[in-house]
Amino acid sequence: MKTMPAGQFKTHCLAVIDEVNAKHETVVITKHGKPMAKLIPVQQEDDEIFDSMKDRIKILGDIVEPVIPLEEWERLR
Repeated sequence: MKTMPAGQFKTHCLAVIDEVNAKHETVVITKHGKPMAKLIPVQQEDDEIFDSMKDRIKILGDIVEPVIPLEEWERLR
């Protein structure tokens, strides 16, 4: 884990963010030698909700229109 003074982080913040992302390394930001914040890389989850069924389902029809005719829907309401 790398530590960095807040002033240095402020000056090089975008480069530090890129480095944390590339190296998957945490950086602790200090102020007067005391830890104040921690910059950690984002962990990509393998099981994203939107990708969980990718390549497993196939849309065969209109997914926006009602399944039953509007007249029948009104009657059932």
